[in-house]
Amino acid sequence: MDAQILAAEKMAQIIESEIKSFVRESPLNRMPGEADTPIFEEPLVGFADGSDPLFQEFKTIIGPNHLTPIEALVLSYNKQPEDGGKLVSVVSWILPITKKTRESNREQDKVPAKYWAYTKWYGEKFNAALRKHVVDSFKIRGYMTTAPASQPYFKIQDGPKGQFSNWSERHVAYVAGLGTFSLADSFITEKGAANRVGSVVIDVKLPPSPRTAGTPYSNCLYYVNKSCKACIARCPAGAITEAGHDKVKCCNYQDLDLKHIKEDYQVGSGSCGLCQTRVPCEFKNPVKKK
Repeated sequence: MDAQILAAEKMAQIIESEIKSFVRESPLNRMPGEADTPIFEEPLVGFADGSDPLFQEFKTIIGPNHLTPIEALVLSYNKQPEDGGKLVSVVSWILPITKKTRESNREQDKVPAKYWAYTKWYGEKFNAALRKHVVDSFKIRGYMTTAPASQPYFKIQDGPKGQFSNWSERHVAYVAGLGTFSLADSFITEKGAANRVGSVVIDVKLPPSPRTAGTPYSNCLYYVNKSCKACIARCPAGAITEAGHDKVKCCNYQDLDLKHIKEDYQVGSGSCGLCQTRVPCEFKNPVKKK
């Protein structure tokens, strides 16, 4: 096997090991005041070729301002696209939410459980720390690297169909072969839809993970055979129907109806996540045959 290929595979293994170690050992991956209660389980890690045509397609699927990996990288370094090189890869990871948190949220019908609210708030702080850890580990090795979701240019904006960002980490995870989308717009991986997602871009060639899904919805039972509508019944906002996920209704419910959650749980957001628990895709790929 070519020496460059071996070196790339070795680096990918090192990166995956570092991410898993950080998730396992970081004190930030713990519920507030509970040193023995992690927020996330062992992550899934995947890699995408920065020149994958899907990244260009996202400018049509998501919005014209959605960044390609090369664009995100050069923006972070105040360079021009031609200075970014072509050997760009994306590292993507899935942070599965723990069984304890998922079980607590299964019992809810209108508002999130405390552990779920903590996972959204403190878990995303940990995710930001993980992004920084991965970026720093690359920089030490002499590579240009960036976490687009942590950059000043990262934006979440309103559109006709609801909010969207200029760097969708769920779409990045799809390119990296980590899962597919659901009727509820959640991201169904081999460890289910109850998760958080992160990513970084690096100017080195890494072996892309295989993308085995036939379509962007291959892991969702509704799209496969119409046999499941569990997320529709779980949504307290009526934001999920057979037509899909109404982002505007969803955001309005979380911003208005769940406004009190911020004070009740002392967190900065009121995400409910009910559609990600007590559903067949909560902690596994429901389409995959055992």
